[in-house]
Amino acid sequence: MSQFQIPRQICFLDCCHLIGFLTLTFILCACSLEKVDAELVFIFGEEGVEPGQFKYVEDFAVDGNGNLFITDALNGNVQVFRADGTFVSMFGVAKDTGGLRKPEGIAIDEDGNIHVADYLTGYVEKFSSDYQHMQTYSGYGSVEGKTQETEFMTFHQNGFLYVPEAGNSRISVFDKEGRFQFTFSHKGNAPGELNRPEAIKHNSRGLLYVTDLGNHRIQVFDENGKFLFLWGSEGNGPGQFRKPSGLAIDAEDNVYVAEIGNNRIQKFNSRGKFQYMFGQSGREPGDFGNIHGLVIGSNKLLYVADTANHRVQVFDVR
Repeated sequence: MSQFQIPRQICFLDCCHLIGFLTLTFILCACSLEKVDAELVFIFGEEGVEPGQFKYVEDFAVDGNGNLFITDALNGNVQVFRADGTFVSMFGVAKDTGGLRKPEGIAIDEDGNIHVADYLTGYVEKFSSDYQHMQTYSGYGSVEGKTQETEFMTFHQNGFLYVPEAGNSRISVFDKEGRFQFTFSHKGNAPGELNRPEAIKHNSRGLLYVTDLGNHRIQVFDENGKFLFLWGSEGNGPGQFRKPSGLAIDAEDNVYVAEIGNNRIQKFNSRGKFQYMFGQSGREPGDFGNIHGLVIGSNKLLYVADTANHRVQVFDVR
């Protein structure tokens, strides 16, 4: 036998060892993966202009009674539902005082007043808890105090409203009376810089999480606008993003991120550690199309703006 030949039985044993090793490796990897713990509970909405119907679902807010407020950019209104998807009311239609042209961001202050950001006009319209128009502030522009292409905003524990501006690639901050406070960030791709931010939400510690849509990442700031950390890059793997849009944070400060480009939702802990992901492009229950805003309801369920499918899907996430 040549010195370069390997006995056949040794090859067989080595192959068996290799197969066994690969099998064990697969089992260990599978066991180490986080369980996908998201269950579809119910769906409501369909395409149309009537109460309970949608053309372009954008974002959500939840009031102290657990009612769900939903902005519809193309119908130009805000609709109110109970947590179970039962229609309650509608306001902000164009013919009324404070009428909306393209409402997107919505947030509720500590007094129960509802602030709605209009993407086209730059105005923020303020309504009372019984849906009566109270005030108009800001306006379209790039100077401080004006806003441009406003997106999904949040009222912080400090009483300030944080408004992401896709058009100006910055965050503008107002008090609950509509008085301008300050801005932070600007367009770019360095840490702390933004490119068409889509959503800003805060956690129990007051940290601000921003979906940096154009840079395909999540950035985190303190309440004064100081950059803290970021995670993510462009792609479709775990912890990667394609046009991250909606954002929700649960009571344990876990972060849920929707992606327009991947039509899925990813869950992370507060430091950006990947937990699991679910969803895909499609029209079936559990599928998404042009996914936008997210919110955790008072019932701890996750509400998802399934925009292209003209509906809201609701999941039990743990």
